[in-house]
Amino acid sequence: MTVRVAVAAVTFNRHKELSVLLDAINAQSAAVDTICLVDSGTDPAREVAARHTNVDYVRSEANLGGAGGFALAALKAVASGAKWVWMMDDDAEPADPECLATLLREAEARDLEAVVPLVVAPGHPDRLSFFFRLDGKVTHDRAELERVGFLPNDGHFFNGALIRSDVFFKVGLPDMRLFIRGDEVDFTIRLRKAGIRFGTVTTTAITHPHAFSETKHVFGARWHVIVPDSAFKRYYYYRNRGYLIRRYFRVKSLVADVGGYLGYFAQRRDLKGLLAWASSFSKGLRAKGFAPLEDQKF
Repeated sequence: MTVRVAVAAVTFNRHKELSVLLDAINAQSAAVDTICLVDSGTDPAREVAARHTNVDYVRSEANLGGAGGFALAALKAVASGAKWVWMMDDDAEPADPECLATLLREAEARDLEAVVPLVVAPGHPDRLSFFFRLDGKVTHDRAELERVGFLPNDGHFFNGALIRSDVFFKVGLPDMRLFIRGDEVDFTIRLRKAGIRFGTVTTTAITHPHAFSETKHVFGARWHVIVPDSAFKRYYYYRNRGYLIRRYFRVKSLVADVGGYLGYFAQRRDLKGLLAWASSFSKGLRAKGFAPLEDQKF
């Protein structure tokens, strides 16, 4: 019996990348029933979506961010009646036509409720776009992960994550308050707390732009901080880090962030950067600063 799969995808002013993604999804050896696409861009992608008969296009006149877009797309995908929901950002692409089939096979073989592929950098298939921590050290080396084989209870959501529909009834949808940066961490924590069986398989991958430059080592290879490349991204990342520390009482993360960012900005003698981090981070710790995009100040 054919397993029904729906894609939950989001897009924002990336017509070329979206076209590549939709073509790659519909070229998979395992068929996709429907692609639930939420478009929050200022330049609507209706024409791109219309090239594929299985795209359920949802236009949002409000910028929902990645979190809100994924929440709406996932809800549409669940409502379609599909058993599995495959999450995709518009600048991601399955690395080969067997990606979905591999994820479905691994999920069945390992009795998983969610399964995540490796995420590799475009043009650099040996490099992971987002780091993993192995033996306490950060690595972007795909070969190191492949030697491990399967990583239980770990993975980078949402790009390429295949999630069973009933999981959303157990843990809820992505939290739209987080907008961008941190919604995937929040969702992963909820999966762990709910006892959802998930993990990363290293036998397949998707490509997605990397974030190598954002990883800043402070006190050697075992201690680092993330510093996004724009004030917009830094605001949401710092605020959401603070909020998740408060929400889940993450004491280790609090110590790591305070020590790491103080050290990083002190080494650079960057008082302005330190004050910007402290302002955004403290808003999160106080559960403040949540508002529509047009009301935010960066």
